[in-house]
Amino acid sequence: MTTKKKLKKKRMVRNRMVKKGFIGAIVLAVILFGGVILGLMCTERIPAGYVGVVYNMNGGVDGEVLQQGWHLVSPTKKVTTYSIGIEQSYLTAESKGDSPNDESFNIPTSDGKTVRVNLEFSYRFDEDRVAETFTLFKGKSGEEIKNTFIKPKIIAWTQEVSANYPVTDIFGDKRTEINAELDVYLRDKFDKYGIIIDTVNFTDISVDAETAAAIQKKVNAQQELELANIEAQTAKVQAEKDKEVAQIAAEKAIIEAEAKAEATRIAAEAEADANAQIAASLTPELIDKIMYEKWNGELPTVSGSNAIVSMEGLK
Repeated sequence: MTTKKKLKKKRMVRNRMVKKGFIGAIVLAVILFGGVILGLMCTERIPAGYVGVVYNMNGGVDGEVLQQGWHLVSPTKKVTTYSIGIEQSYLTAESKGDSPNDESFNIPTSDGKTVRVNLEFSYRFDEDRVAETFTLFKGKSGEEIKNTFIKPKIIAWTQEVSANYPVTDIFGDKRTEINAELDVYLRDKFDKYGIIIDTVNFTDISVDAETAAAIQKKVNAQQELELANIEAQTAKVQAEKDKEVAQIAAEKAIIEAEAKAEATRIAAEAEADANAQIAASLTPELIDKIMYEKWNGELPTVSGSNAIVSMEGLK
């Protein structure tokens, strides 16, 4: 074999080796790239405040609930996330939070009126029951459940509660009481679905001009009644006070009169006792002695047959 042929053969061998190496590198790169893609496809991130329900693509819940963080999940399985942290939601006329359009709504009253309300509420999914919630709502995400179930039910069940109250109560002084009743009612209603209602509040209530005037009239009448009651109560208190003062004065006068009478009685008794003691002490001998001491030495004078003896000198 000539030198020229040998060189040609070596070049061919070298080219085949280079070609094989290049193909091997491509295959390795494809394998690595495929591995990365597969790894990314099998990795699921659960955000903070959420849990994930793992389910098979051919149907059925896997039973595994993923907590916050990164997780490897089989390519044949999927994950639906649910918020277990408190989510704030709005049903308002103005654009606010998750209510970009007018979502205020009408509620009926027991006296046949209609009231327009804005409402805010907060909710979360029960962490221990998210798999059950997933099944109940056929795999819908938490956001889908909020928009297609939670918000519509908030409206419907609020209307059930408002129908028990007249418009003057809803718009007036019983608003807090109604809000509290609604809170309890919604908690009970949503509990069976694994949804927890944390707070619910009316943020605005509006009525037509005629109803507003009627409500204001009732408020004014109520205020006047309360004022009249206060004045009546004040007058009653004053009358009782005056009666008490008069009674005290009368009792004082009686006490003073009784004291004066008692003093007079005691003085009379003392004088009587003194007179009695004096009378008891005037014996005949003492009387004679007193008369003797007062005698001026002149004898009594007698005139006529029926003469009267004058004792003047003995006085």
